[in-house]
Amino acid sequence: MEFKPAKKLGFGLMRLPLNESGSASDINIEELKKMVDIFIENGFTYFDTAWMYNGFASENAVKAALTSRYPRESFTLATKLHAGFFNNEEEREKYFNTQLEKTGAGYFDYYLIHGIEAGMYPKYEEFDCFGWLLNKKAEGLVKHAGFSFHDTPELLDKILTDHPQMEFVQLQINYLDWESEWIRSRACYEIACKHNKPVIVMEPVKGGTLANLPEEGAKLFKEYAPDMSSPSFAIRFAASLDNVMLVLSGMSNVAQMEDNISYMKDFVPLTGEEKELCFKVADIINSQIAIPCTACHYCTEGCPMNICIPEYFSIYNEDSREDMRKKGWTVNFTNYELLAKEHGKASECIECGQCEGVCPQHLPIIENLKAVTQHYEHFYD
Repeated sequence: MEFKPAKKLGFGLMRLPLNESGSASDINIEELKKMVDIFIENGFTYFDTAWMYNGFASENAVKAALTSRYPRESFTLATKLHAGFFNNEEEREKYFNTQLEKTGAGYFDYYLIHGIEAGMYPKYEEFDCFGWLLNKKAEGLVKHAGFSFHDTPELLDKILTDHPQMEFVQLQINYLDWESEWIRSRACYEIACKHNKPVIVMEPVKGGTLANLPEEGAKLFKEYAPDMSSPSFAIRFAASLDNVMLVLSGMSNVAQMEDNISYMKDFVPLTGEEKELCFKVADIINSQIAIPCTACHYCTEGCPMNICIPEYFSIYNEDSREDMRKKGWTVNFTNYELLAKEHGKASECIECGQCEGVCPQHLPIIENLKAVTQHYEHFYD
């Protein structure tokens, strides 16, 4: 098989369509089947899942919507090994075998050591996970070995120097994070290029941030190209980079998929003018966004107080775009109360720090929750 997919759009199975319960694990399989069918019918083949996606149900959904319905050679499937879910070699082997069983894939076309950052890297080295992955490749259970990464370009350089057998790297790249002092997308991308490693892009729309733009930013795109969506600029920005082999998009409904396919089926790279427009929109967003959360939900899986951190950050960001002391009440005060009925309040954070330890964006979550508390629980004090 070819190493690089024929088309540059991949289906990220992280934010899947849900049933009415709204539970992350209660996936609407019939809707997902429609999306899979549309994706494959249009010539796209790459599907990306992981152990904990959609409340640990994404890999099961792969079997229900994809592997049980299509010939194995008609698609490519990626999944991952995460340090948080094994503590010895026996558990790691059980983890991998369970993934094979859950997905029904038989083998994985792409397998990644998941979400490497400074805190996790020693564990991956302790258990020689890079060597283990290469053994899986030798056994034919993995076709291509790589890793996803959330840390500094300096650490990325070290990993690629120490483990040159890794075939690709998955990075967070989007026009908002391109020059970010926290994410450093451009610098990490350049390290991958230095080592001649193809890049798979994750979070090209930054968890929806680049789909739901401030009015001023959305207007710039709409005036330039009335028939193009805001996400189209974000995904094309990432796909236009020379060393990018694939851009993952987490699609939650058919409409999102059809929009993505409309401009990625016959992909045309951004022009220089379009890139400059993206950076202008980034400046607008940076002037307004309070908490750059991508809603990956890594932080919520182990929260002892069941605090819905990304949802609180999302409504807080909406309100922070305006001078709340002048505007007063918004519907997000009601939304906060409704969320708090099913989840812990922001003020109930016990500052255990587990959320900050797994946050790919390295956000000061505890301090941000204090800001949410002040806003929604003490606004009228």
